[in-house]
Amino acid sequence: MAKSYVKFETPADVQAKALEAITVAADTGRIRKGANEATKSIESGNATLVVIAEDVDPEEVVMHLPMLCTEKNISYCYVATKKELGTAAGLPVTCAAISIEKPGNAAELVKSVQEKVAKYAPAKAAPAAKEEKKHEHKPEAKHAEKKEAPAEAAKEAKPAEKTAVKDGAPSPKAKREEKKAGTAAKGGAQPPKAAREPKKEGAAKKEAAPKKE
Repeated sequence: MAKSYVKFETPADVQAKALEAITVAADTGRIRKGANEATKSIESGNATLVVIAEDVDPEEVVMHLPMLCTEKNISYCYVATKKELGTAAGLPVTCAAISIEKPGNAAELVKSVQEKVAKYAPAKAAPAAKEEKKHEHKPEAKHAEKKEAPAEAAKEAKPAEKTAVKDGAPSPKAKREEKKAGTAAKGGAQPPKAAREPKKEGAAKKEAAPKKE
């Protein structure tokens, strides 16, 4: 009976290619051996293909791997036994799971396995890019509106000032002339010299009059 974590049946030819890819990658690339190492490889996003044994007991050891691979959009498949997996990795013991990080010369084998298991374990759909673009453009539109509003207010203010001058408001030049006229009025006009001369003549006549003996 298949374990609960086995989500699909991996064809025999795909299993053979996966085991071969592990052997080649172990020599020319980089692999992570064991369930714990495979988990770290998936979480870091370095895994390109994860291979899980179908006879792991207890199941909890590898139960989380299929779901984790789906969330990270990483391909995975199964092989029949832990012993086959350990042998492919060059280990003298069994192995529950292996992650291929750098395929090395096994790049074509890994690609072939990825393509064949894609229909069994489809990757998680990426979020739509259109929604992100909409959210990005909204703040820009708000800033543009704020910039246009002060410019329009300034344009409206200038015609208003010109209208006030046309309607009868005194110009700066007229204000200065009015101020000068007011200052002259406060000081008073001085009488002409002719008005002051009679006083001098009267004084001269008094001095010229002969003294009575």
